[in-house]
Amino acid sequence: MQKTVYRTKQQELLLNYLREMQGKHFTAEDVRLHFEEKKISIGIATIYRQLEKLVNEGKIQKYFIDDHSAACFEYAGESCKQNEKHFHLKCELCGRLIHLECDELEELGGHLKTEHGFVINPLRTVFYGLCTDCANKKEAENDIEE
Repeated sequence: MQKTVYRTKQQELLLNYLREMQGKHFTAEDVRLHFEEKKISIGIATIYRQLEKLVNEGKIQKYFIDDHSAACFEYAGESCKQNEKHFHLKCELCGRLIHLECDELEELGGHLKTEHGFVINPLRTVFYGLCTDCANKKEAENDIEE
């Protein structure tokens, strides 16, 4: 007997929004603000509950970037399979989170395992630095100061 999936109007609105966000990272607060701007009432507790449900169903992935930031999510869809290996880059100025797939980093993972006996979790590995936009702005500021 197949289990029937019951979807409310709020669940459908949330899923549609998440599909639009495919390939982008977002927080529960981002979701709340999106619906608030559209004058759609969905409580933050409902958003958290639905996001956790979707994580458990494998429809979205949940990331903890650091101890000070809210968890962020990514719609799995076609661009991000549940066990697909990828890393993240986090801009220290604007906070942007960038999804990164790079064979060189997989080689680094192999080196760490072979040479150092350490297996990294690529789904939870974050490299900190500056995104291109922030690096360019910072460089422009330094040029002005000189």
